[in-house]
Amino acid sequence: MARSVEAKNSRARRLTAALVALSSVSVLSLAASVMEPVALQHPTAQGWNATSRAATGSAHPAEPDFADMIARVKPAVISVRVELDETQQTADGRQDGSPDSGGGGGAMVGLGSGFFISANGYAVTNNHVVDHAKSVEVATNDGQIYSAKVVGVDPKTDLALIKVDGSDFPHVKFADGRPRVGNWVIAIGNPYGLGGTVTTGIVSAEGRDIGAGPYDDFIQIDASINRGNSGGPAFDVNGDVIGVNTAIFSPSGGSVGIGFDIPAATAKAVVDELKEKDYVTRGWIGIQQQQISTDIADSLGLKQASGALVDETEASGPAAKAGIEPGDVITALDGATIHDPRELAQKIARMPPGTSATLSVLRNGATKDISLTLGMTPADRPPPVVAASDSGTAPPSEQNLGLLLAPASKVAGPGQKGMVVVAVDPNGGRAQHGLSAGDVILDVGGKAVSNAKDFRQDLASLRKQGRPAALVRVQSSDATRFVALPLQHA
Repeated sequence: MARSVEAKNSRARRLTAALVALSSVSVLSLAASVMEPVALQHPTAQGWNATSRAATGSAHPAEPDFADMIARVKPAVISVRVELDETQQTADGRQDGSPDSGGGGGAMVGLGSGFFISANGYAVTNNHVVDHAKSVEVATNDGQIYSAKVVGVDPKTDLALIKVDGSDFPHVKFADGRPRVGNWVIAIGNPYGLGGTVTTGIVSAEGRDIGAGPYDDFIQIDASINRGNSGGPAFDVNGDVIGVNTAIFSPSGGSVGIGFDIPAATAKAVVDELKEKDYVTRGWIGIQQQQISTDIADSLGLKQASGALVDETEASGPAAKAGIEPGDVITALDGATIHDPRELAQKIARMPPGTSATLSVLRNGATKDISLTLGMTPADRPPPVVAASDSGTAPPSEQNLGLLLAPASKVAGPGQKGMVVVAVDPNGGRAQHGLSAGDVILDVGGKAVSNAKDFRQDLASLRKQGRPAALVRVQSSDATRFVALPLQHA
């Protein structure tokens, strides 16, 4: 289960490197190198804040000893084994993974790492580890094997939340702050299928943008991590998780001491959302923006090349509605200076849809503050609602409701109550029963709904009662009405 992402250098001599997932025993590059073949792959992490022991009878400090901390946290680290459909392909058309020599029967197997974050079996791993999984198994440090289900994924940060049934699992917690460059880091994972492998190093750099996604903010470490370490934890010396191992920079496919971790703060925020509602929503203002070069700064009369230049606004987006125009330079968000478009995008994305924000804008030499309400990033809108049977898996004829829904409170415009119909599958039959994009479902069978979980449960309850249809109260732009939603094929 290998993955690569092309990392770009903006200078004349570009070195294109591949970002390859370390979740599989074999590697599949998704991007070719332009000059020397250099791969960015998905690996392990390193620790920090280690204090050296005072040496006995020596003027020099003794080597640090992490044995007690490792013994305490290692049981929370798991190996993740994923079975894929041989015909399943990644978004760019390449098969994701590699045939397992012991598999057969058309199966493909990928290996990765993860770690428990709760006693009741919630665990974190990478999205690319479980992407396109037919089944997921985890192995604990004591050799126990468990089936796991994927609770939710966030491709933009390459994070996934999985769940194992049970209780009293050993677990770890995320660190409260970010590490400093030079702090110790300890990585534990499943490289090449060798579960429970421990490596150490230091934090090498902060805030790395490696071209993996729009919200790159990686911690760079030099602890040795390799394929199979993807999704595993990087600990500080206190045993708290500072990051999730996700990529390495490598010319050969193995570790050369340059690894990248998703910061703990990012992972915790994403995991909390996935646990709550199975998907992640991000703030959105609806602009296209670009970096301000020295020449552009001079032409705009700016003293320095700083801020985000607005190229275009989306007609229905919050920015356009608030009066943001092409040519505006966004210099601050809620009073905090914006240095470049990447910083603005990351800060907006961390704010929930529906949040009020103030942008400081430079226009025609004058600065003005513009207030707006953040919308929801279109790509982050929730997935189609899936109905569940008693076994937890619906038969194919009942699986897809053909509706893309979002809580009204998370979408600008419709108010705070109900679920907004974001889109209707033209082949799903829902449009024929009077539902269309923009409608707000207020209640099902007389019960108010505010999230996808309530919606699924209400439909499942009516189906168990043998009802052929659910009476759904719907608010459209001009009126409120009832719609009979058939259940036999819902």
